[in-house]
Amino acid sequence: MRKNLKIEFNDSSSSYSRIGLSKSYVIFAIILFGMFNFSAAQVDGKQTNKDEYTPFSLSAHIKNMHTWHGFVVHPGAVIASSLEYNSRNKKFTFGFWGGASFSTVDVKNVSTGENESAYYKEVSIYTKYRFSDKFFIEAVSHNNYTGVEERGDKLEYWSYDKTQGYNFVDLNFGYNITPNTLLYFATIINGGSGDYEIQEDGELKDSWTHYFEVNSRVWQNTDSSLSLFAGGAWSFITDKTFYTEGAGNIINVGATYNKQFDVLQHTIPVDVTLMWNPEQEKTVIQLDITLF
Repeated sequence: MRKNLKIEFNDSSSSYSRIGLSKSYVIFAIILFGMFNFSAAQVDGKQTNKDEYTPFSLSAHIKNMHTWHGFVVHPGAVIASSLEYNSRNKKFTFGFWGGASFSTVDVKNVSTGENESAYYKEVSIYTKYRFSDKFFIEAVSHNNYTGVEERGDKLEYWSYDKTQGYNFVDLNFGYNITPNTLLYFATIINGGSGDYEIQEDGELKDSWTHYFEVNSRVWQNTDSSLSLFAGGAWSFITDKTFYTEGAGNIINVGATYNKQFDVLQHTIPVDVTLMWNPEQEKTVIQLDITLF
């Protein structure tokens, strides 16, 4: 799973074969749209050479664990990085996010029945369009292939088979109802990575799991802030969701404290997130240090 949701508060003080459509068309559309925006940016750049528009950016994070939507994706330390393109008007973004762990988890080999050690590995693709300062739409292909080969499966990065268990696509919407409060809605498209229920006749029925979260910044000063969040998941189609054992539940409650540290004339943002999943009865604290 990709990085935790990055809240884009709007105020003056801060700035994943089968899916619903054929994946080939989806990928083609994304690439075409990206090329269009890139070309437009190049034309604009020739006309205004004096500005400092930088279309590409990268980032790196060190985390003590990786959590996402109430899940502990990996319980040990990870390094996460991203490479993305942003259009000149900052409305369109296309990027890659990847994570790799320093420690392993046990996975069971389907042939031998023995446990094998596997490192967390993920390379996800995302694209976002901001219609305004308040509203955006995003698509994310989550490609978490941790332990695929170790458990005896064939690694196929572009496979979205339901039972393969590591690729799925999220379609997400975000809306800032106030400068400090974001409503975030995500839907898993067409049953990828186990988002289905097995029927009595053996048919796999897609759950189309929905996830909804409210995230609000409740306090802020010059170099720090505190945000509270609560999220739940449900399905209108099946009695099981991607996130829950039942048709729906609250799965992600907590708070994130952010502080900016000045180190050798560089500002290092540090997030500490306290997360509680009521259904799994799991509570963790995630430390996330932004290196650049």
